[in-house]
Amino acid sequence: MNPIVADEIRASGDQATPAYGHVVGPDVDISHRAILYLEDITVSFDGFKALNKLTLTIDSAELRCIIGPNGAGKTTMMDVITGKTRPDGGTAFFGQTIDLTALTEAEIAHAGIGRKFQKPTVFEQHTVFENLELAMKIDKRVLHSLIAELDANQKDKIAMTLELIQLTSLAGRLAGLLSHGQKQWLEIGMLLMQEPKLLLLDEPVAGMTDDETARTIELLKTLSGKHSMVVVDHDMDFVAQIANKVTVLHEGSVLAEGGMDAIQRDPRVIEVYLGR
Repeated sequence: MNPIVADEIRASGDQATPAYGHVVGPDVDISHRAILYLEDITVSFDGFKALNKLTLTIDSAELRCIIGPNGAGKTTMMDVITGKTRPDGGTAFFGQTIDLTALTEAEIAHAGIGRKFQKPTVFEQHTVFENLELAMKIDKRVLHSLIAELDANQKDKIAMTLELIQLTSLAGRLAGLLSHGQKQWLEIGMLLMQEPKLLLLDEPVAGMTDDETARTIELLKTLSGKHSMVVVDHDMDFVAQIANKVTVLHEGSVLAEGGMDAIQRDPRVIEVYLGR
């Protein structure tokens, strides 16, 4: 789960926490169009370079797909972006001014980066509606939670998110009773409740039925242009249906980048990935 959710749910003490719907942290400066800059990022584990001078730029409102063979560095890249892993070298900026390498995981989440892991993480003993409510930016201290009631705007926000993720009819169902695909959509909805500026989605259609995959494609196309998104996946049919630009990682670096047609014809990509 995104650290901002767990962090706020555990929050206690006298410090004020943000009101519903308010994005915590500084505004992201995208005056140069790009929302994410990675330059010469290097990460080594026991001498193995998981990332090797990785350089990548994601534009604001772009949906970028990242593909590559196992061990290419895709997960490590997302770990660096979200603060889970500190790079040995290189720079990582959110917008023009926010140095991601200087922030904690929770601070990065507050700044506006949301991450969905491959395995959905939801509160299974709470309803779909309650999961979205818990994901909202709100004072999560015990006393406030006992007395707070949602106002009309907050209820409307949850209702719009339920409609977007196509779970309106299941709002009162326990999350633990949802199908795998429905849990994936719910977790995306929980991230959207935090109003992220950049969404990182790790294999969002893994394990889904064909119908669930089609609905996920529809959801991501709806979000495209409104949110900056980085999608990591191995399903080439899925990637081809959502991506305008694809980045191929290999041995911790960018091997190729461009439209899906060009990527599929690239002999280097065929050799190290598509041909396998």
